[in-house]
Amino acid sequence: MGDYRSINKAMWDERAPAHAASPDYGFDRFISDPEFLSGVVRFDRPRLGDLTGQRGVHLQCHIGTDTLSLARLGARMTGLDFSSAALAHARRLAQCTGTDIDFHEADVYDAVDALGPAAFDFVYTGVGALCWLPDVSRWARVVADLLRPDGRLFIREAHPMLWALNDQSDALTLHYPYFEHVEPIVSDESETYVQTDVVFTHRFSHCWNHGLGEIITAVLDAGMQLTALVEHDSVPWEAIPGHMVVDDAGEWRLHAQPERLAASYTLQAAKSQHGGRRELGRSDLPRDL
Repeated sequence: MGDYRSINKAMWDERAPAHAASPDYGFDRFISDPEFLSGVVRFDRPRLGDLTGQRGVHLQCHIGTDTLSLARLGARMTGLDFSSAALAHARRLAQCTGTDIDFHEADVYDAVDALGPAAFDFVYTGVGALCWLPDVSRWARVVADLLRPDGRLFIREAHPMLWALNDQSDALTLHYPYFEHVEPIVSDESETYVQTDVVFTHRFSHCWNHGLGEIITAVLDAGMQLTALVEHDSVPWEAIPGHMVVDDAGEWRLHAQPERLAASYTLQAAKSQHGGRRELGRSDLPRDL
């Protein structure tokens, strides 16, 4: 596997300034309009509910636009990311908007050590986060340990079905693993997913797919109960160039028969009051044993 953290961190450190400067992330709009929210948070606002006074943590927060948006909905937010360059822009955005957000630099697997156990009412993870982690079960245990009893996980993520497609092909074909795989998917790209003229020198990245069943099982095994799961036919970026069209809300979907593709999903879960992790019991065994 190699040192995937160093490889990915170099990539994100280099891309963070370009992302902050790109109109796609809308720093100027956040600063000029105190009511402005990121497209990702706007999309899920009906599902987020009332966040007033809740203490939340945004894992893998990048440059903090979703974190700021959740704070604008009334939450007391903490952001965590492993990229010092990304956090510098996140802190600048929070300062320019007069928003009190506590940002921490740490790997997501080290979040409990960095932030403390059972400290949050909700954990939020946005689009394009889980694919950078090799072990979704370990991630789910971190989430559970961060949450207070009855605390909530809220995640909107690109669908593993989307990640399995070949995004460089003229035809929509399955190319990458759908299920979690020990070895990473290694990409070599000098571009990024937002509007920018920057050509990047840190081209390589390591990522992993995780099947939807694997994600749900990891959440259950970590002691959380699934409370909602909604699949969507859209994502907030042009994930398959040449095959997608964008709507007025900034969501991209297949231009032909979009119902063919589950492109993203929103998942919610709650930590059980006792906080224990699920143990395999007799009721979990196959009926023919």
